[in-house]
Amino acid sequence: MAAKPFSRNARLEEEIRKLLSEMLLFEIKDPRLDGVTVSVIRLSADRSHCKVYFSVIGDPERERQAVDGFDAAGSFLRRSMAQRMRLRSVPELLFFRDTSYEYGDRMERLLENLGTPAETATPAETATPAETATPAETAVDDGEDET
Repeated sequence: MAAKPFSRNARLEEEIRKLLSEMLLFEIKDPRLDGVTVSVIRLSADRSHCKVYFSVIGDPERERQAVDGFDAAGSFLRRSMAQRMRLRSVPELLFFRDTSYEYGDRMERLLENLGTPAETATPAETATPAETATPAETAVDDGEDET
């Protein structure tokens, strides 16, 4: 049997994501962070920095409020994380908005739009005049009679 590769960073990333999500849900009382979801955690190779990607539903103003809320709560989150996890050094938390959902939604809409004209129109409606012409209509008259 092949052993699973050892990936301490991947396990730590998942544990940090769970812990931060739980703290946001039950401990943080900042209204700017209501409805914010921690989607991805990325630890640096030396585990000194932790990029926290979050998503929030709303307009750009709501996103700015969430960034301000994370700036205010960042030290509390790091301190709480240090108390709950056994780590030699607790990574610095850096917060970024996760745009992968918007990107995926945009790609899905583009793919849907690609298929829409072909599905609604018949082939004769979308064909160019050259494609619908018969071979006799497209023959070039070179001036010689074929008799």
